[in-house]
Amino acid sequence: MMHLDQYIMAIDKAAEAFPGVERLDARAVNRKSDRALYAGREKIYPKLAHGRFRTLKWLVMAVTLAIYYALPWLRWQRGPDLPDQAVLLDMAHNRFFFFFLEIWPQEFYFVTGLLVLAALALFLVTSAAGRVWCGYTCPQTVWTDLMILVERFWQGDRNARIRLDKERWGPVKLLKKGMTHVSWLAIALMTGGAFVFYFRDAPTLADELVAGTAPVIAYLFLGIFMLTTYVLGGIAREQLCIYMCPWPRIQGAMVDHETLLVSYKAYRGEPRGPHKKGQSWEGRGDCVDCKACVAVCPTGIDIRDGSQLECIQCALCIDACNDIMAKVGRPRGLIGYATIAKQEAAAGGKRLPLRLVRARTLLYAGLICAVCAIMLAALANRSTLEINVLHDRNPAYVLLSDGSIRNGYTVKILNKRHEPREFELEVAGLAGAQLAILGMEPHARIRVATDDLRELRVFVTLPRAELARLTQSVTPFALMVRDVEAGPGTLRATRFQKAPTEPGRIP
Repeated sequence: MMHLDQYIMAIDKAAEAFPGVERLDARAVNRKSDRALYAGREKIYPKLAHGRFRTLKWLVMAVTLAIYYALPWLRWQRGPDLPDQAVLLDMAHNRFFFFFLEIWPQEFYFVTGLLVLAALALFLVTSAAGRVWCGYTCPQTVWTDLMILVERFWQGDRNARIRLDKERWGPVKLLKKGMTHVSWLAIALMTGGAFVFYFRDAPTLADELVAGTAPVIAYLFLGIFMLTTYVLGGIAREQLCIYMCPWPRIQGAMVDHETLLVSYKAYRGEPRGPHKKGQSWEGRGDCVDCKACVAVCPTGIDIRDGSQLECIQCALCIDACNDIMAKVGRPRGLIGYATIAKQEAAAGGKRLPLRLVRARTLLYAGLICAVCAIMLAALANRSTLEINVLHDRNPAYVLLSDGSIRNGYTVKILNKRHEPREFELEVAGLAGAQLAILGMEPHARIRVATDDLRELRVFVTLPRAELARLTQSVTPFALMVRDVEAGPGTLRATRFQKAPTEPGRIP
């Protein structure tokens, strides 16, 4: 491959043969393309907005943070020998507790159903009102709002922060910047600490973390969650929404001309320009080009440029613009929620009704109802007893000295009730079979503790006299586990295997 300097020299020699042709400086072109492709980040200083949407965002932030931090400390009595934490991912016992609901690994389809419901709800909300999730309830948005609130507390609002960044480092700047980052780290520590509490009893783990006796894995994940919260919420901020999050690229498939979006009404605002008190509004738009909408935007975009990938639909620009419109004596709503169809109609002097109910939203709503119905049916028919029977593979059967044949099985009984239960194990469909449980007396009851799994070694023996009745080497039958108190038993099909040819040796 030719080196850049050699390439430039070749261009210079070629240019000498054509003196009338203007020569292009390859180095300048290279530097210019570098600047275009690798633009540095321009720091964004969001200004504090005032209005109903800003108030709504404060309310959502307070509620969601309160739920996140307080949920691990809520108690829910489930009975003896069971954790009383309302929401707990019990990794040690492979269970997930959510208030009255307990999910075992083999019931993970409930978690899958919840995730499907969350996705469909997101699709429905997006098709109706755009990226409302991103603007109000996304964890990145909530924690970024909190971090900016702390930054504003220590460093002041937009103009004060801009001046502070331009100042030379000194005691005042060091104090303000230092306290900002210390506060961010404290919030990140609380965030990571709250998250690890979801995986173990919160009061117990809190005492262990303070005393230094908690498991190493707890400190590891606490550090990971703390670091990610500090970096993403305090430092990265809008870069996560613009460059890392896939949802802005996906949500375009969910919206259409009837989707409510935060929009600038160009038909009313243009032509824009500064306006002085007492001047006429004839021949011009309502936009005074104050850029208040840009100053409050957490991603630093200009909503007047139209729909953009970076817009998270937080509606703070609506508050800022309404405030300016009130000051200049013009109607509110120059920036507001509107559909593309309504904007196009308004530009032509027409009015269209809002159509939230349409094929797209009906489809998502119908799918949500269907998934909810399936999950409710599964929950209503949920069994409190799980039985698993595994036939021994090696050896498949054992020929005993008296001519009888014995098969071995591993039987697992899972008691999902919040109380101990007693069971009896019987053979069904194999006449003359004798059953024995390793370590237990014949016909003894099997006790399974609260919310526990008990594994048994079971042997089924068929006497020599009964073997002649079996026409095949493999005979299906069932093991029945019967709750002593409940009565009816639960069958699990398995097989009994004998020698394909009559005796010889033990296989």
